[in-house]
Amino acid sequence: MSDASKTDRTQDRNWDNEVPLEKKLDDLYALVDGIEVALFTTRRPDGHLVTRPMQVQRRTAGTDLWFMTNIESHKLEELVTDPHVNCGFYKDRTREWVSVSGTARVTQDKQIIHDLYQADWRAWLGDEGGARDGGPDDPRIALVLVEAHSVIYSKQDRPTPMVLFELAKGIATGQQPKVADMRSLDESELQRAAKVEDPRPSSA
Repeated sequence: MSDASKTDRTQDRNWDNEVPLEKKLDDLYALVDGIEVALFTTRRPDGHLVTRPMQVQRRTAGTDLWFMTNIESHKLEELVTDPHVNCGFYKDRTREWVSVSGTARVTQDKQIIHDLYQADWRAWLGDEGGARDGGPDDPRIALVLVEAHSVIYSKQDRPTPMVLFELAKGIATGQQPKVADMRSLDESELQRAAKVEDPRPSSA
């Protein structure tokens, strides 16, 4: 991050840069667990970006994200060409959002698949008979692990009347309203987080 960017964020009243790492992580986990579906962006071989909805699977430790996919999916061809991805989350009711930038890798590790398997995977895979029945041993199942390199998110912890007041004040004064806190996690913070096992129960 450039010095100019740091200065801009320090001056921006929506950036909350004094939040401890543990608090930032707790709020990030709560947002991701509460939204579940990400807009998963990859880059095609021709350079164009493609975004598709994908459901985040049960979180393990740290800030990395797991997704289930079909090994025959075109997105896997895109990840071979360029593993850099972005996962965007948006919570409509509060307008909170999360942007996770990272790199993706694909695995068909049977133990991990069995650990993360959910019955609703059958609906996405379909039952083609035999081993291709959508069960945990279906050879089409692959997991995509997104290893986060940077995260930016907004956190709304103000009551609705205060948010409306801030918006009205912004319209009247021309000043940027403070309706949510903007927070970021850089690579060094994410590496520190990855070394600490999340003590809370994982959510499906």
